[in-house]
Amino acid sequence: MGRTGTLRFRHSQAIWVAAVIAFLGALPLATARWYLVPLLLVPVAVGVWAWRAGTDADRAGVRIRALLGERRIAWSEIAELASDPRGQAVVRLRDGSTATLPAVRAADLPGLVAASGQPLGEPRPTPDHPDD
Repeated sequence: MGRTGTLRFRHSQAIWVAAVIAFLGALPLATARWYLVPLLLVPVAVGVWAWRAGTDADRAGVRIRALLGERRIAWSEIAELASDPRGQAVVRLRDGSTATLPAVRAADLPGLVAASGQPLGEPRPTPDHPDD
């Protein structure tokens, strides 16, 4: 966890390195003709995505970060944490919708739950049974 009590999940830094190499590789092609210059935007976008995208978790909830935006989900809105067949972590919300957690694998789920401040295996009180 960071100094602020936030657990950060990010994609591999190898993606960022690959974006830099792709940018340098596309540079000669992009400078050959003026209309090829926009090709440089692809590795730049991949590099920014690799640097920015991921999931942050703290006691308040999770924050899903993407290339251009982010979404904050409070722990009270989360009904279930699970993983899909590929091993990617997914949250099912109380309204029935789902959201994939970028850069969080199935093996990271215990750490994600620990970031909530609630121990594993301890059920959360539900509105139907406030004493549980």
